[in-house]
Amino acid sequence: MAPTTTNPMDETISGSIDIETFIPHLMIIIFGLVGLTGNAIVFWLLGFRFHRNAILVYILNLALADFIFLLCHIINSTMHLFKVHPHNSIFIHCFDTIRTVLYITGLSMLSAISTERCLSVLCPIWYRCHRPEHTSTIMCVVIWVLSLLICLLNRYFCDLFGPKYEINSVCQASEFFIRIYPIFLFVVLCFSTLTLLARLFCGAGKKKFTRLFMTIMVTILVFLLCGLPLGFLWFLLPWIEGGLGILDYRLFLASLVLTAVNSCANPIIYFFVGSYRHPLKHKTLKMVLQSALQDTPETPENMVDISRSKAEP
Repeated sequence: MAPTTTNPMDETISGSIDIETFIPHLMIIIFGLVGLTGNAIVFWLLGFRFHRNAILVYILNLALADFIFLLCHIINSTMHLFKVHPHNSIFIHCFDTIRTVLYITGLSMLSAISTERCLSVLCPIWYRCHRPEHTSTIMCVVIWVLSLLICLLNRYFCDLFGPKYEINSVCQASEFFIRIYPIFLFVVLCFSTLTLLARLFCGAGKKKFTRLFMTIMVTILVFLLCGLPLGFLWFLLPWIEGGLGILDYRLFLASLVLTAVNSCANPIIYFFVGSYRHPLKHKTLKMVLQSALQDTPETPENMVDISRSKAEP
């Protein structure tokens, strides 16, 4: 779905479903169900069982965005497989708008996490002593509201009024902003991540990696590999002459599958990072998640203290 651009997904809801279409949508449903379960567990643990710090607030909101995004994926793929025709155009506009909001929100949360982590490494004294206490909560609210606002305004000015308003300057400005904003978020994500890596690898007084650092880096890497292709199709390809018409629809379906993989991958990342080099025997999901989000380097001197803290209810 590109803003004010015909979505191939909408065009192929009607018609026959061949094996090349059936398999990707079935994979999306399978990945979606796995991701719904994983993100629901992460959301429940972070929302009700953890004392949340700055990073955990973003991860909590990222899990919520991924959960709803996967739910939209499952609904869309089920409609394809059962050949359900959404005759109401308002439903199509609302559904596509929700998915766009969730994609932008997820990218925004990743950018905020990377930036937050970068600030904590570059300016540790300011970050610990002078950073406002509720910055993360305020930023999450701003991210959700801004993502919703720019998508709603784009739909309002460019789609709901019909073709005769599409050349309106307000619509053109909305089109430009809704495509530039994800690019800006991507630049912020890459810049903060590269700065963080450079500081950790090349800076004076190198710091040891923590499990939280590894969790963030793997999460960002998975997004760049699996989540970015669909963003390119939605926001950048319509600017290319010929638009979506130059793209084989099978590649579009592949990008949908990759996005489903990206949204269900984070809980799996937390599990593997949290359980790496730690025996899973007698460890609860809360303890595994706590280990994955641990921001203390593991050294022989502090391993005993860390283990004791994890054993506490």
